[in-house]
Amino acid sequence: MNVSKEAEQKISEVQLVEQNIQNLLLQKQNFQVQFTEIENALSELEKSDDEVYKIVSGLMIKTNKNKLKEELSSRKEVIELRIKNIEKQESKLKEKISGLQKEIMEGIKSDDRK
Repeated sequence: MNVSKEAEQKISEVQLVEQNIQNLLLQKQNFQVQFTEIENALSELEKSDDEVYKIVSGLMIKTNKNKLKEELSSRKEVIELRIKNIEKQESKLKEKISGLQKEIMEGIKSDDRK
């Protein structure tokens, strides 16, 4: 079966979009790990007394419990937004792939008729 140049370009584009999705999935996975770590830290923070520490550049520094809770909650919100953003991008890219695949199949069918 002979595939047209246009179909080859669309197939290449699908492969490129799939690579983009893979990159997004890696980023999303990384953020999900961070999100889980923050949730665990917040949970442990609730169990602790008022004497808490955080690690900054390899140093353990005593810090205010409420301030640390605010910091972690803020980071958690930012990461949540990033995950949602990645999910939206992922969804758009999947739609794009679906459309390109339809176009490719239609192109191949029309080439077969010729």
